[in-house]
Amino acid sequence: MALPEIASREEWRAARAELLVREKAATRARDALNAERRRLPMVEIEEEYVFEGGDGKATLLDLFEERGQLVVYHFMFAPEWDAGCRSCSAFLDQVGHLAHLKARGTTFAAVSRAPYTKILPFKARMGWTVPWYSSYGGGFNHDFEVTLETDGADGADGEQVERPGISCFLRDGDRVFHTYSTYERGRDGLGSTTSFLDLTALGRQEPWEEPKGRASALGAPAGSVRIRYHDEYDF
Repeated sequence: MALPEIASREEWRAARAELLVREKAATRARDALNAERRRLPMVEIEEEYVFEGGDGKATLLDLFEERGQLVVYHFMFAPEWDAGCRSCSAFLDQVGHLAHLKARGTTFAAVSRAPYTKILPFKARMGWTVPWYSSYGGGFNHDFEVTLETDGADGADGEQVERPGISCFLRDGDRVFHTYSTYERGRDGLGSTTSFLDLTALGRQEPWEEPKGRASALGAPAGSVRIRYHDEYDF
């Protein structure tokens, strides 16, 4: 096994300081990239998608739970499978407490093509409380490019394949807009509250973020001073 070189404490501090310069540059570059993501245009959703969840039938607007933003995790669970994807399951395992997202007016939910009758027992097995909906029979997964048709060989029909992804939505009253999607390795490093907010049109809703004017878009005070213990939020 190839291990790091052994150095004195002074040598380690010098190397660490040199690396810190590049880490800070990467942080500034990430902030700039997040700002460019927030500047992306948005597309109004006109399709009447129908999902099934714990409370029965639901629309895409219902998935917001009356909040201003929605982050959907496209969980790979095809109708013919007996259990959800292991990689997607590992991803959901690392998602933090959702109260901090809710405090920023943002709802997180998972969506899969499997019927809800398959999702429910698997969700119970995994011990998850995250909202999870079935898009079975609808075009949601195809429209957001997480269920794809392979090219058929020898004239045969192509098969449907699944891929993981995340899509972000913003609502203005009863109008819903798609603002961003990322797939596969675009999920790397995601799972925390701030990492999900960085994908959204309103971001972390901090005053220092660009473009200006997004911090108060949800009508509530923003910023790190709003962080509470997760049992102290009053929704």
